[in-house]
Amino acid sequence: MAKLVTSLNIAAPDDFYEKLIRAHEGLSDDDSAALNARLILVLANHIGDAETLNEALEVSRKAAR
Repeated sequence: MAKLVTSLNIAAPDDFYEKLIRAHEGLSDDDSAALNARLILVLANHIGDAETLNEALEVSRKAAR
């Protein structure tokens, strides 16, 4: 199985978080959800590896419980 990186791996996490929040400013809830979906699909395409993506889905689903 692929090894998903779950430890902090973003050089400037606060800066990225601020940009993410700003990207949602002024959007309706539906438009914000659509932005999140597009971002997920763009990043999933960039990752490309099915095992890594499946592991990410599993980790994320477990966190939602």
